[in-house]
Amino acid sequence: MPIGEEEILSALRDCYDPDVPVNIVDLGLVYAVKLAPDERSRPAFPRLRVEIELTLTSRGCPSQERIVEQVRNRLAGIPEVGDTVVNLVWEPAWTPARISLEARRQLGIG
Repeated sequence: MPIGEEEILSALRDCYDPDVPVNIVDLGLVYAVKLAPDERSRPAFPRLRVEIELTLTSRGCPSQERIVEQVRNRLAGIPEVGDTVVNLVWEPAWTPARISLEARRQLGIG
């Protein structure tokens, strides 16, 4: 069964900002997931190219490289994924309003 955006987002829930005890999806850092055939894969075992638009809580986030590497490593563990591209984006700027309701509860904020 082919994987889709929901499976990618589910996998990304294993990735955390080391300074916040909430995964990057529920923290609202993942802006977009784009899936396309990976042209470098073999016809006998087609794989996907996954492109992630990711932001951070600030441009000066000291964990930037660590978070991007977590994303790449987590998606590399999915057999159907061939190539992963992570694009850091800054527009629109992240705000706490992007935090999911569940994460708000976890963090103790209304």
